[in-house]
Amino acid sequence: PRSDDFTVAMETVTAWAWGPLSFLTFLAFLRRHPTRYVLQLLVSLGQLYGDVLYFATEARAGWSHSDPQPLYFWGYFVGLNGLWVLVPGALLADACRHLAAAQRTLDCPRHKAH
Repeated sequence: PRSDDFTVAMETVTAWAWGPLSFLTFLAFLRRHPTRYVLQLLVSLGQLYGDVLYFATEARAGWSHSDPQPLYFWGYFVGLNGLWVLVPGALLADACRHLAAAQRTLDCPRHKAH
């Protein structure tokens, strides 16, 4: 059987990059490390990019890898795979909020105490 080159490439990146980075992000949050939100942003963005490529590839192939029955397509394919868009999307927004707040704090003018 011939393997799908796209799936093999994406899963290789997932296994060797996003998997270990996700674990590193988890450890950074446990230790309240200053890079935790940067790591959260990177992992979430990487996951979303993979999701976009996955759905775009399927759309270009005419949804040929999905069962055309409405319950299966909307419940399983769109619904369950959609979680892989919603969760990283929420985490990406959360990371952006925290990083923007940190930048606002750094940008505030400091007043000298007299």
